[in-house]
Amino acid sequence: MSAFEVLQRFGTLALLKFAAAVAVFLLLHLLRIPLVLIARVLEISMHRIDRFAAKQASKPPARPINQFFRPANAFREEPSNVHA
Repeated sequence: MSAFEVLQRFGTLALLKFAAAVAVFLLLHLLRIPLVLIARVLEISMHRIDRFAAKQASKPPARPINQFFRPANAFREEPSNVHA
């Protein structure tokens, strides 16, 4: 059915409604493109941050975590010569 047949059969208002619906459909798709690109960039950056955080959390520390803590065997004191 061509536009002229729609115009003749249903009138100008129906043809304008159809044209408006097609225009809104195209506009929504054009507005969707930047949002999809933003979502893709966020997805990639979140994946990289997650991979970095997992790598940092899973590797052992390079130096002691608490530099003021010494294990119990590090405090070997010699018995003092205190006479009681």
